[in-house]
Amino acid sequence: MEKVSVLFVCMGNICRSPTAQGVFEAMVREAGLEAHIRIDSAGTHAYHVGEPPDRRASEAAARRGIDLGSQRARRVSTADFGRFDYILAMDRSNLDDLLNLCPPGHEARVRLFLDYARDIDLQDVPDPYYGGIHGFQQVLDLVEAGALGLLEDIRRRMERLDEA
Repeated sequence: MEKVSVLFVCMGNICRSPTAQGVFEAMVREAGLEAHIRIDSAGTHAYHVGEPPDRRASEAAARRGIDLGSQRARRVSTADFGRFDYILAMDRSNLDDLLNLCPPGHEARVRLFLDYARDIDLQDVPDPYYGGIHGFQQVLDLVEAGALGLLEDIRRRMERLDEA
């Protein structure tokens, strides 16, 4: 079975995208698919390269049993567009940044993460950085919804690849 790869992207790679990475890793592990899905996160800006996720993001995730401790922020590179099947922006601003960086022919890999969330009328996962803990909890709620839909989409993709 071919490995599917997912890259979650926000601005600094310390709040939203590492949360999405951690939540999705847990879902993939629970589904027994960790050998078939590669997951990473990155930022469109280099503000926090090498730093761990924001303490508030890590604490909110830990309360839901998600460990973000091994992650370190990095910046998206042009090589990522060839390495990842799904490049998922947390908001429209980062989507625009990704599309501006994207080499021709890879645009179809770049989407908004919440496009996969059912029953959610938002396009953007709001940046919780300048707010309180409630913002980090909201990010987790939105990320969990998006991750469920994404996992369903990847399962369908894997089934199509197996049939081919």
